[in-house]
Amino acid sequence: MMTQLFSSRLNDISNLMLCYYTNGTGKTLIARITNIPNWRFERIIFPQERLFFEAPSQAKLELHHNGETAMSLIDSIPCSYLKVQEQMSQVQETLWHQIA
Repeated sequence: MMTQLFSSRLNDISNLMLCYYTNGTGKTLIARITNIPNWRFERIIFPQERLFFEAPSQAKLELHHNGETAMSLIDSIPCSYLKVQEQMSQVQETLWHQIA
């Protein structure tokens, strides 16, 4: 079962951006955003799973791996690097219309 925890108490959500991350590892990862006050995001990402999520522009996606003895931070990626580009959105919209 996948677990997702998401909550936001931000007053201004106009700075949210759509982000995309693929777990290209063979390990199950835990993705978290913890650097934004009053914002919490946590998601389990299985190997090869794709994740779309919205986040403030200054957020950082932390990737953790639960090892045999402890949880370890393996990467921290600025969400601005994970932002879905407009061209990608147009391609997805075109594909969606072809499927529908």
